[in-house]
Amino acid sequence: MNNIVAIIGRPNVGKSTLFNRLTGRRQAIVDEYSGVTRDRHYGKVNWNGVDFSIVDTGGYINNSDDVFEAEIRKQVLIAIEESDLIFFVVDVRVGITDLDEHMAEIIRKKGKKAIVVVNKVDTSKEFYEADIFYAFGIETLHKISSINGSGTGDLLDDAVALLNVNPQLEEEDEETIPRIAVVGRPNAGKSSFINALIGEERNIVTPISGTTRDTINTRFSKFDFDFYIVDTAGIRKKNKVHEDLEFYSVMRAFRAVENSDVCLLMIDATLGIETQDVNIFGTIQRNKKGTVILVNKWDLVENKETNTIKEYTKAIKERIAPNDDVPIIFTSALTKQRLHKVIEVALQVYQNKTQRIKTSELNNLLLPIIENFPPPSVKGKFIRIKYITQLPTPTPSFTFHCNLPQYVKDPYRRFLENKLRSYYNFTGVPIRIYFRQK
Repeated sequence: MNNIVAIIGRPNVGKSTLFNRLTGRRQAIVDEYSGVTRDRHYGKVNWNGVDFSIVDTGGYINNSDDVFEAEIRKQVLIAIEESDLIFFVVDVRVGITDLDEHMAEIIRKKGKKAIVVVNKVDTSKEFYEADIFYAFGIETLHKISSINGSGTGDLLDDAVALLNVNPQLEEEDEETIPRIAVVGRPNAGKSSFINALIGEERNIVTPISGTTRDTINTRFSKFDFDFYIVDTAGIRKKNKVHEDLEFYSVMRAFRAVENSDVCLLMIDATLGIETQDVNIFGTIQRNKKGTVILVNKWDLVENKETNTIKEYTKAIKERIAPNDDVPIIFTSALTKQRLHKVIEVALQVYQNKTQRIKTSELNNLLLPIIENFPPPSVKGKFIRIKYITQLPTPTPSFTFHCNLPQYVKDPYRRFLENKLRSYYNFTGVPIRIYFRQK
């Protein structure tokens, strides 16, 4: 079960700087002026072997204090409802404000796990002044500086402890029934697809994009199939997510991706693959989930010629390269074209994702190939790979034990991945390859 941590707080307390520090990249725009974060940012954090998602919730600035407070209150409520842990960021140099007290009160009433993150603590004087924030009545408090990173390690240690995640058990799921999530941009036809599949109007379908506001789980158990199918709210470009309700929907959609085994990425055939489709595909890959691409509304494409499917497939593969070993199915929720084919392929991808290869088999197969095509030498040093194992993870991960792991470059990593894919069926599944000191 993946976890979501939300960063909340007034504008200009350093939420985006903290987000950038924890995710390790300058993804959010950081500025000295308040109200800069107008959209939402999602990132992955790995700390001591534990993965969790982090959401930066920016405040709006609307020139009116009353409107502003109403908007930020909505943001805080949604973040608190949907998250497993709250980072409540405050500014030591400003002290406690009325808005801070209001947020603290909401957190206490909801009973959610939270950490008070006192930011901009750069001097010993500020370190002692930060104790004033214990007045919120929230037990866990950390004093940090997002700019230089001091205190963030201890913050993450406590975050992992509060999330109560065991790195060894994190990936294990008691439920062995596959979970298939239907994701994609709004109005691609996700709800229509599920309605056609389960044969009932379970989900509200309208031609207006953004109708599905929540994720809906449905158990499908017939025709020798048994799995959960999850309908998610359409994932919009971040700069188009204006409504608070839609922000809630996007958080649920990301959670659905994280808690699924296989994602059906639905593309509108009449629009073709667009940048946001590629972004969603990247999200699925980063979360190490199986993928099947569905080109929906194929019945609406006019002037189909012999090579149309071939050309369409080529265009999609070019956009998602180099991770292009993914099944692509042309379907129509309206005419129920190839619906069962979609499920068969999705469950096959699940099988591909969960397969285990014997260590002896791996070594017998790959070591002779590596001997004939070894990694290029670096600075006159030769890399020798001696032993290969598959890790006990939910996504296929392989460790290649060698003498100089730091010198193995990405092209050789891709060479090994292509060899694995040529001998074993890993279609639709991301593969992770690690090099370790033998």
